[in-house]
Amino acid sequence: MPSLGEAIAPRRLGRDFRWLLGSSWTSNLGDGIALSAAPLLIASLTSSPLLVASGAMMQFLPWLLFGLLAGAVADHHDRRRLVMIANAARAVVVLGLVAFLLTGTANVWIVLATAFLYGTAEVFADSAGSTLLPMLARPADLGVGNARLQAGHLVGNQLAGPPLGAFLFALGSFWPFLAEVLCVTLAVLLISRITRTPVPPRESEPGVTPRPIREGLHWLRHNAPVRTLVVIILVFNVTWAAPWGVLVLYATDYLGMDAVGYGALTTASALGGFVAIAGFGWLERHVSFSTLMRVCLSLEVVMHLVFALTRSPIVAFVVMFGFGLYAFVWGTISTTVRQRLVPMQLQGRIASVNMVGVFGGLVIGQLLGGIIAQLWGPTGPWWFAFAGSALTLALVWRSISHIAAAKPVIDDESDDDSEPSGQR
Repeated sequence: MPSLGEAIAPRRLGRDFRWLLGSSWTSNLGDGIALSAAPLLIASLTSSPLLVASGAMMQFLPWLLFGLLAGAVADHHDRRRLVMIANAARAVVVLGLVAFLLTGTANVWIVLATAFLYGTAEVFADSAGSTLLPMLARPADLGVGNARLQAGHLVGNQLAGPPLGAFLFALGSFWPFLAEVLCVTLAVLLISRITRTPVPPRESEPGVTPRPIREGLHWLRHNAPVRTLVVIILVFNVTWAAPWGVLVLYATDYLGMDAVGYGALTTASALGGFVAIAGFGWLERHVSFSTLMRVCLSLEVVMHLVFALTRSPIVAFVVMFGFGLYAFVWGTISTTVRQRLVPMQLQGRIASVNMVGVFGGLVIGQLLGGIIAQLWGPTGPWWFAFAGSALTLALVWRSISHIAAAKPVIDDESDDDSEPSGQR
């Protein structure tokens, strides 16, 4: 029986992957702490619904403003160093907020400015960080590598972090943010242990002005499998965000749950994710990626339909558990497929386009969900999500097999079996 360390971070992925994994998990714990503490802090400083909602908007606004730029920067500089600098900037920004809280001079505008600056640094950290795994692991190991990284997001960002942040906030408003500073600082120290990961040389014609963002978009436009994958993620985020933006009203007003029941819904999805963590290795070995992608997207369509039809909290819990299960599988597979198909020198730009699509879809979906719920009630967004996701799935059903079967990008260093993965 393999040791716990081997099960979490297989030896074949190398020491560098373990440093990356530790840094990612620690950073996600800090983000999870802030996920609950930041809204509590804003609500304690203002009673304005608009300002409270603005705090949440700071999570995705920087991606829309700086996402493409961050991807281009990641493709032209030392990616490991970029992650370290961006995370260090995050720690400094939050440390400034801690100083304002300790001196009693913090106000809602300072908190919102902090959230925006923190989110901006996070864009650059995540854009560069998303390119590190393909540089440390061979294409065949990207699936298990992404699964372990996503497991850290599930545990730190969704399960352990938020309740810990709420508990620390109850002790004092500055404690959760001080803990976040410590987590992010530790993440910087861990990732500094990774062997230098240089960016592959970029070929450019003499006398031609480099246009990195345009080059990335041009490559994406002419690569049908990755382009289709990005479109699928964009559209399914729109349909997903529409009902999720008003989930609290659906749970309390329509299903008759209290605040505890609403919180338990998200916990149910996290538990489903844990089951997926345990079973992903088996799925990857025994089921094709194309089948898994179709199953996951089909279950998304069914989930929307069930939520539109049911009034049973028990059914809602079961569906949310299933959502956590297939969402983890889909997230791991879609990331793995994209990383295998994108050339190393374009990883940052294509990943940033993908993230801009994710957050753009969230903005559009939440806006549509609020309007639809206002006009047609709490089940309206679920019917919109069902119809939109079903139509999208029907249109891309045949394309999914081409996405999963597309020829992976093979890096020359990946073919050198004389050197262990992660030690280049």
